[in-house]
Amino acid sequence: MSILFKNALVVTMNERREVFTGQVYVEGNRIVEVNGNREEADKVVDATGQALIPGLIQPHIHLCQTIFRGCADDMELLDWLKLRIWPLEGAHDADSIYYSALLGCGELFQGGTTAIIDMETVHHTDSALQAITDCGMRAVAGKVMMDWGRSVPQTLLEDTDSSVRESVRLLERWHNTAGGRLHYAFSPRFVVSCTEELLVRVRDLSRHYGVMVHTHASENRGETSLVERERGMQNVRYLEHLGLTGPRLVLAHCIHVDDSELDILAASGTKVVHCPSSNLKLGSGIAPIPKMLEKAVDVSIAADGAPCNNNLDMFHEMRLAALIQKPIYGPTAMPAKKVFEMATLGGAKAMGLEDELGSIEVGKKADLALVSLAGLHNSPAHAVDIYAQLVYQLKSNDVLLTMVDGRVVWEGGVLHSINSQEIKLRCQRAITQLSHRAGIRL
Repeated sequence: MSILFKNALVVTMNERREVFTGQVYVEGNRIVEVNGNREEADKVVDATGQALIPGLIQPHIHLCQTIFRGCADDMELLDWLKLRIWPLEGAHDADSIYYSALLGCGELFQGGTTAIIDMETVHHTDSALQAITDCGMRAVAGKVMMDWGRSVPQTLLEDTDSSVRESVRLLERWHNTAGGRLHYAFSPRFVVSCTEELLVRVRDLSRHYGVMVHTHASENRGETSLVERERGMQNVRYLEHLGLTGPRLVLAHCIHVDDSELDILAASGTKVVHCPSSNLKLGSGIAPIPKMLEKAVDVSIAADGAPCNNNLDMFHEMRLAALIQKPIYGPTAMPAKKVFEMATLGGAKAMGLEDELGSIEVGKKADLALVSLAGLHNSPAHAVDIYAQLVYQLKSNDVLLTMVDGRVVWEGGVLHSINSQEIKLRCQRAITQLSHRAGIRL
């Protein structure tokens, strides 16, 4: 199918950061023409008064947790995990994970997110990967790995061999499937729930298969203290010591890091994902993102999971990412254009797909979002910086159309690949059953 977007304000994010009013032509799953003069296509979209942007990319999501939204509010990280999230994850079955993943993907599509890096739970990862495949999301995803931890429930605690064996099985079944939309990543949860043996084996497997490693690091002071006490060094330095740092490592959070750790991140090419809402809601802190950018660390933005946010709204995350640094580093810190780069090109780089995603250029994948500029919150619109509009003014409900791999998945208030009413009913039923199995009163 071919689609022609006409009269759009096109925010290309190409090397020259060109912005123009004109057209973009998509054929199959690729962008074929930018600012051409084509007249016909199978579908023609008159985008007058709208902006066409690269699909937003969130490189740290937990689709298995979407169904837990509102179940773990006003808690700090380690209590949040031990008292709520881990027991609920351990109570999941294949159906509850499938519908939780669809619920998350539907919300992401509605907000213009077209690609994610997703961390699942210990069990039933096939169900989440099937949901990603069925709905049309682009993802790097993996089963969480947990073989250590005094507070980890038995429903999640694995032995090292079985964790590795199941992860490899999933990789060999799902990597580079769904027409290339789905890739696998090894996903040890974080240092305090993984033995050194597991982390070393993950390092070797990542090198052997050429795939990414996705984990958490330095999110909470209690966590960093545990790592130093149990492993004898700081979190990022420990990962470097094991040989895990590098371009294939994606670290969520990195709030409590010192200058020497920032130097390690920069020199190794390790990717950092900033999750401002989650970090604020859990009281974890504010990551030193301007210092990271100054040292040329690769940083992107994501919402994290629904129970620590409670939304998966990239527009909200962009706005927060810009604003929370300004009282610390000054009003010129985190300009809107840089934040939008982090939400598009930065995310593409975190996924290892910067040659395919993150900008509107001929030959790149047709992952796009069309947003309305007509709302009262976006008026008046004279002499306005489009990046400031996107970061400070627009909202997820301004998204009119979302396209992944050339397929329209959200348009005109309708999800085309997900039955939203059925998903809501299924998830409502599932969370009731999950909380009962987990012994948690909601």
